Amino acid sequence: MKRTDTSNPDYFHQVVDCQWGCPAHTDVPEYIRLIAQGRFTDAYMVNRESNVFPGILGRVCDRPCEPACRRGRIGQKPVAICRLKRVAADYREDVSDRLPVIPRQKNGKKIALVGAGCASLAVANDLMPLGYECTIFEAQSVPGGLMRYNIPAFRLPVAVLDEEINMILDMGVEIHYDHPITSMKALLDEGYDAVFVGTGAPRGKELNLPGRYDTENIHIGIDWLESVAFGHIEKIGEKVLIIGVGNTAMDCCRTSLRLGAKDVKVMARKPREFFKASDWELEDAEEEKVEIVINRSPKEFVVEDGKLKGMTFEVMEYDIDNGRITDTRITGEEFIPCDDVVLAIGQENAFPWIERDLGIEFNKWEEPAVDETTFESSLKGVFFGGDSAFGPKNIIWAVEHGHQAAISIHLYCNGLDLNDRLPDTLNLGSRKMGMHEWSYSNDFDPAARRIMNHVPLGERFKEITREVELGFDAEQTATEVERCLNCDIQTVFFDNLCIECDACLDICPTDCLTIVPNGEEVDIVASLKAPRLEKDQPLFVSDGLKQTGRVMVKDENFCVHCGLCAERCPTAAWDMQKSILGFPKAKNYVEDDSCQQRKAG
Repeated sequence: MKRTDTSNPDYFHQVVDCQWGCPAHTDVPEYIRLIAQGRFTDAYMVNRESNVFPGILGRVCDRPCEPACRRGRIGQKPVAICRLKRVAADYREDVSDRLPVIPRQKNGKKIALVGAGCASLAVANDLMPLGYECTIFEAQSVPGGLMRYNIPAFRLPVAVLDEEINMILDMGVEIHYDHPITSMKALLDEGYDAVFVGTGAPRGKELNLPGRYDTENIHIGIDWLESVAFGHIEKIGEKVLIIGVGNTAMDCCRTSLRLGAKDVKVMARKPREFFKASDWELEDAEEEKVEIVINRSPKEFVVEDGKLKGMTFEVMEYDIDNGRITDTRITGEEFIPCDDVVLAIGQENAFPWIERDLGIEFNKWEEPAVDETTFESSLKGVFFGGDSAFGPKNIIWAVEHGHQAAISIHLYCNGLDLNDRLPDTLNLGSRKMGMHEWSYSNDFDPAARRIMNHVPLGERFKEITREVELGFDAEQTATEVERCLNCDIQTVFFDNLCIECDACLDICPTDCLTIVPNGEEVDIVASLKAPRLEKDQPLFVSDGLKQTGRVMVKDENFCVHCGLCAERCPTAAWDMQKSILGFPKAKNYVEDDSCQQRKAG
């Protein structure tokens, strides 16, 4: 095997599993270390650089970083990354003097953004400091999009939402409220240099069964949550059925309890392992005594004289093999009484305002054809992001879409190739302070994941806006930050310094290191000290060592970055080095000399 190319940023990027898992590539280990040092404001700004909304996402992120956490590779629960993000946001100081400086002299380019949701706000956040004039058109009377009217205030307080949104709007963004765009053609005729569409997926999916339109007590989940958020709905019946088991369904069932429901059931068509809702969302709902009923497929709404009596369900049975359903059977029927039904079975894009003769192509599902790298549509200068681009995902994905779309808009406005994008970068710096001392805490802490404190069950329904999660206290924070394995402090190997003394092999607690004769990968894998874990990271293989020509092999999949190899090595062939990974934003294209030269050329 050839030596692993560790100069490629992607190698060490993959090693930082949490940062690799985060769509916006937030430097998770770095901000956790800053929290450990009590530097909450610095930790907040590290977050804001990539995810834009640390206080919001510290409460409601879907947490793709946590399943990727290296703790999970050693049979433990992941670090509470999302909870710690909230700690940084809750305990930071004023950051107004650390936000980007907005130039008084504008660059003459005007950008229209449709919708004031997370994707559009991320675009504005990146373009305003470069001198662009950004104008947002928002159909509602307030900004925030789904963050405001699809996520209940008991999960995301309005004050947190307003504060982080205003950090962007206060950059000088022009925003028009109560101003739905009804014609893309008319908007294009206004002469904007580029248009970004960030309208989300605003249409809830229907369930067209008998009885659907015979009563007013059947609601579309996202529309119903919006009506609750704006105070148009203040009560619901005592018996409520929620159809669907995604995160929206969890918000609907918990909101129902706060509007007076006494008996709330979430009806699932499949077994629990196929639910779309996050585990923590399910746990929170069940803690509030929501009943989740599995293997029930909706068949009919039972309505008598305009009054909803309940629903009939088919009782399902499934054969499952290796996590996949191989056979489905109907074994019976069941009637469940209810006063109201909330449909939370998915969301769809809706673009009735985009004329179909402008050159913007749509597929058979009426989704726009959007380039997955540039986020440009088939009409030059028109970009999409967030749920409006590729369907419903979550806030952190929309933020990353915004970053990438902002890059494309900047390149487009400067007449440059949208695909000529700057590469990711990598810098390594040793963390050695002495012979056996590092500038970070490298003790392996076996502590279990801290449990979030909640408002007592008897108190949380008194106010619909009462935030349920209380955040980590000082003791919880101090323990949880030490659970981070510092995956960004890389084990860097210098082949020419190794004397093959085997000291690193002897002390490695996970047996992830082996020195073996070089050969085909299958032969090397057969010679490893510990069985190869078939995970997502490649083996590290050194050049031939000078003593015997053998190679140092490391299975990064279960290294815990304890640094014992570097402490034990008598020749410093191993070192612990912080990897700083750079993921370009729009501002980097202004700073990049080659970009300016390409423009001049």
